[in-house]
Amino acid sequence: MEKNSIKLNAIVNGIRNVLNLLFPLITFPYVSRTLSVSGIGKYNFSSSIISYFLLLAALGIDKYSIREGAKYREDRKKMSQFVSKVFTFNLISTLVSYLFLFLLMSFSSKLKNYTLCILIFSLQIIFTTLGVEWVYTIYEQYFYITVRSIIFKLISIVLLFVFVRKTDDYLNYAAITVFSIVGSNVLNFIHLKKYCDVKITFDFKEFKKMLKPIAVIFASNIAILIYVNADMTMLGYLKNDYAVGIYSVSTKIYTICKTLLASILTVTIPRLAMYTGKKMYKEYNELLYNLINVLLLIIVPAIVGLFFLSKDIVLIISGTGYLRSTCSLRILCLAILLSILNGAFIECVLIPYKREKFVLISSIVSAIVNILLNLLLIPYLSENGAAITTLIAEFICLSINFYYSKDILENSIFNVSTLKNLLSVIVGSIFVGITCAILNVNINNMILRIVLQISISAFIYSLSQLLIKNQFLKFVVNRNIN
Repeated sequence: MEKNSIKLNAIVNGIRNVLNLLFPLITFPYVSRTLSVSGIGKYNFSSSIISYFLLLAALGIDKYSIREGAKYREDRKKMSQFVSKVFTFNLISTLVSYLFLFLLMSFSSKLKNYTLCILIFSLQIIFTTLGVEWVYTIYEQYFYITVRSIIFKLISIVLLFVFVRKTDDYLNYAAITVFSIVGSNVLNFIHLKKYCDVKITFDFKEFKKMLKPIAVIFASNIAILIYVNADMTMLGYLKNDYAVGIYSVSTKIYTICKTLLASILTVTIPRLAMYTGKKMYKEYNELLYNLINVLLLIIVPAIVGLFFLSKDIVLIISGTGYLRSTCSLRILCLAILLSILNGAFIECVLIPYKREKFVLISSIVSAIVNILLNLLLIPYLSENGAAITTLIAEFICLSINFYYSKDILENSIFNVSTLKNLLSVIVGSIFVGITCAILNVNINNMILRIVLQISISAFIYSLSQLLIKNQFLKFVVNRNIN
């Protein structure tokens, strides 16, 4: 099967991720002014309940499937057999998830007031399973996924303005949200026949083999969820709503930037899984070598720029009332590089090489450290303490995953070229920082200042890499990563 360009996939996937993050930013101002406060409360509470059952239904099936299925993508018969087994296994986990959900709703008197809204949100569980998006990830069909996502997001915005017009329309809002997230999964299931033939297959011997790695990945996902969400939860308990509001702005900007910068990482995962599955280690090492160096080339100057633009970005997104977010955002800037490299070691090295148990170890250690440090730092440093904790937890997680990956990495990135690239990136990023600092002092108009900082810094950084003759800049500009 023809390979898709990783560079094109990264751009397309970046657009999709940004749209997914921007959709609630566009719709929420309208919704918050239209619905009652209690309606929004019911909506968010119901959504939070379903998020746990979505995780239970999904288990670690997507990561496992991409790793194990990538090697079959050129063999329709084997792919059909694999997809059928995984899909059946996922249906079973989905039914179990619904069973626990209905038990919870039956025995919890508190949930009775939210029954209809929870049931609407619960449609996500079955439609996520039917969507088998991991198959499209295996085949690197990011253009199809993105176009489909854009169409359904646009339709959802129209539906929002038509059907959410009164204070008690929160159920309509919930239904539209579900439609925007998983409505396209029906198309996924219909379109699936292009790649494989799916049928219900009860192969309990195969299910038993699948259960252990999926369970380990699932446990890792739980641990990651804890240490990602612990900051906000503990900030609410240990401080107040104001601190949570301030920190939520920092984390929202941090998440958008991290997701966008990680786009190239995401689209390489199925290719690397295919190479390891087919024992094509030369191709694997070459792609991993290029991936890590391109990530360094792009991410380091980006986070330096974000550090200096933090105040202006907070003002644009949230206004003067949230200026206090600037400090915690600057701390989180440093965590972006650690988080993305950590993702690279997990998704591109440890999981493809079936070392998911080490991911579980690093995730549990990081979760424990995160919770303990939050208890120590948040009472004194508030949201800045939460940001420092995130930075330390990411560093610890990265260090552990690096340790368990180093025997693989030595064949790909432990070389003079990577060191030269890192040094040239640091030099170029220093120029970015100097440029942004000078413009911060000398340009008073905020919009003009941001435009000049981005454009001049990008030019100076690119020029510095050309003068240093950084081979990876030429690699990115002159060719697609295949």
